[in-house]
Amino acid sequence: MSQINAAAIQFTVKQGDVDANLAYVRAALPRVAAQGANLAVLPEMWSSGFAYKNLNDLALRTEGIVAELLELSARLKLVIVGSMPEPNGDKVFNTIHVIDNGKVVGVYRKIHLFSLLGEDRAFSGGDSWLLADTSIGKVGVIVCYDLRFPELSRRLAVEGAQVICVPAQWPKPRQEHWRTLLRARAIENQLFVVSCNTCGMVGKLDFFGMSMIIDPKGELLGEMGEQEGEIMAPLDLQAMNDWRAQIPCFNDRKPECY
Repeated sequence: MSQINAAAIQFTVKQGDVDANLAYVRAALPRVAAQGANLAVLPEMWSSGFAYKNLNDLALRTEGIVAELLELSARLKLVIVGSMPEPNGDKVFNTIHVIDNGKVVGVYRKIHLFSLLGEDRAFSGGDSWLLADTSIGKVGVIVCYDLRFPELSRRLAVEGAQVICVPAQWPKPRQEHWRTLLRARAIENQLFVVSCNTCGMVGKLDFFGMSMIIDPKGELLGEMGEQEGEIMAPLDLQAMNDWRAQIPCFNDRKPECY
């Protein structure tokens, strides 16, 4: 495939209200598919939000939601990426299921937990990266705080990622960090980045949205404001390869020195 049509579905995740969040996604996925999308990225913890008081119970809904996404993915011919709580004993994982045309082709559990907001007390951390071989190409995934750890994105790039998807719940006032780090990950790894943040008030936190689709030169192909909605953009994989040939960073790496 020489082109991926990517979409980010930005919405206000209603904390603890799985039915409302699922209803929004049920309506949005067919919308972006009808416009030609074959990759759809959802926010972090989109099904439940960080509803810590009943997170373990909410995580029990995830298996059923994945089953529904499998059906939607097969019918709409979509690769779907977004994280949800996954049961793990007395804690949960913050887990991405990469769903491709009716199949789960990869599972990633968020490695870096944001201790400032107590994620480490409610969640178990993952211990392995994921590069999913999908029908649209090689798709790497990271989640929100993972963005601050460039080693993870570089590993995905070195292993052959063509696009990195970034579901997030990234709040104000750190929107400039969000914008800068996303562009940096695209530029330094010479690949596409498709990010999807939540927006609006979620609990006590105010989220700014600003979901972005970025090309390997760091140029914006699409950006949301602070409202709910979707952005779409074509990702030209041949243009990515041409850019990598023009500035051959990967060939010039000296990993033995660092």
